[in-house]
Amino acid sequence: MNVMSDPNAARKGWLGLLAKSPATDVARLWTGLDIAPAHTVLRAPEIGGVMVRGKAGAVGAAFNLGEMTVTRASVKLSDGTVGHGYVQGRGKDHALQAALVDALMQTDAAGAVETRLLTPLRTAMMQAKADRAAKAAATKVDFFTMVRGED
Repeated sequence: MNVMSDPNAARKGWLGLLAKSPATDVARLWTGLDIAPAHTVLRAPEIGGVMVRGKAGAVGAAFNLGEMTVTRASVKLSDGTVGHGYVQGRGKDHALQAALVDALMQTDAAGAVETRLLTPLRTAMMQAKADRAAKAAATKVDFFTMVRGED
């Protein structure tokens, strides 16, 4: 499906960002937001597992790679907006904060949440990716063949 035609693309983006971000970063930025929305917990944070599938070389038939622990939560804001959070690991607070952010991103508070929470998370993720790439590049070995000149 084309990203441009997917009406949920933005939501998928922030949910993926929240799921992949370290719980400590999300908690620190959430506290800094100083927003305490009135909400009801629809699904208390619960820990479970999902099957991770993969493909060898990104081709061929998919196979079960193994299981991964995830935590999920759902909330409903006082205005009726529902938010969901799924995160890696056993972080109950992380899942609840992700659900609250998801709900808030569907309200008028979206601008503040984007600026003060999601943008710093996105920046930190891009910096970590660049750091990993630089570290990998430092170990790169260039192979070359010398021409012996006997031709």
